[in-house]
Amino acid sequence: MSQPIRVAFVSVLPSPYQHDLFAALAAREDVQPRIFYMEKSAPDSPWPERPLGAHECYVPGFYFRLGHARVHVNWRLPCPRDYDVIVCNTIMSVTGQWLMRVKLRNARWMFWGEKLGPRSRKHDILTSPLRRASGIAAIGTWAERDYAVRFPNTPVFNIPYHCAIQPFLDAPRRERDPGTTTFLFCGQMIARKGLDQLLAAFSTLPENSCLMLVGREAELPQLLAALPQSVRSRIRYEGFHAPDALPDFFARADIFVLPSRYDGWGVVVNQALGAGLPIIVSDQVGAAHDLVREDENGFRFPAGNINALAETMRRFITTPALSGKMSARSLALAASWHPASGAERWANALKTVSK
Repeated sequence: MSQPIRVAFVSVLPSPYQHDLFAALAAREDVQPRIFYMEKSAPDSPWPERPLGAHECYVPGFYFRLGHARVHVNWRLPCPRDYDVIVCNTIMSVTGQWLMRVKLRNARWMFWGEKLGPRSRKHDILTSPLRRASGIAAIGTWAERDYAVRFPNTPVFNIPYHCAIQPFLDAPRRERDPGTTTFLFCGQMIARKGLDQLLAAFSTLPENSCLMLVGREAELPQLLAALPQSVRSRIRYEGFHAPDALPDFFARADIFVLPSRYDGWGVVVNQALGAGLPIIVSDQVGAAHDLVREDENGFRFPAGNINALAETMRRFITTPALSGKMSARSLALAASWHPASGAERWANALKTVSK
């Protein structure tokens, strides 16, 4: 057997969805990963701290505020001589810019990221090193298309986020009132996630529907205050819960909704797939383009179109059989979205880049 590919990932912090993927990659015999995190957690991070695996470590450093962004400065980063490929998962940082422009200039390296934001002179300057990368790991089809247009001479690999969905597959379905349709939203209660538009759409639905909200409260109190009591009485806010507790809430729902104005990916869509839920998602969510098969396991609607969102939600109320059909399709699709599948995609990309 040939020697395993030695790869170093430089990422910002240990998030649950990356943690699952890195663990699956470390379990392979053909890849030897080492993960370097730039910080332990963000100041407002909702995720509980997990013990690191033997393949993970923190590097020293600090960050400073620049507008709404936190700009990281780190040292003791991986030495290119010790690895076949180095993967950089940060671009809006001194650390990422120094890596891509200086330390990795003569090394094999990849950039790993979601779809880039709108083009501007500042943005073009920050992303210019990607023209010299050995490859770009785009997080999903939406991002893949964008990178291919912006960097036509750099190989682009489609490697979406893959998180642990087995707990969602295993969670026992709760008995529910067959006369009531329960919609679930899971995420931060903010305008970028489209919660205000979801509440507006939900307020037009009949009384045999309810909405379950799970996530950080954020802007929810003021958004709920604008609704009549008859609508608020059909909304249940369950609070924020760690990832390990989420399968229970998904098991109580009939349909999952993510109406974001913009979401580079949206790991909650992976989780909804694992829970066997039909999915309603805006076309500005990255995961919508890989995990939602139109009219098979869900629907996409134009972001910001409240009427289209309301009409799509109403279809599940007026056609109860639709939920069961789409639920079965989500479960079938979930089989190819375990972390091991993501690790396989990474292994294939790394083999190509390291040749």
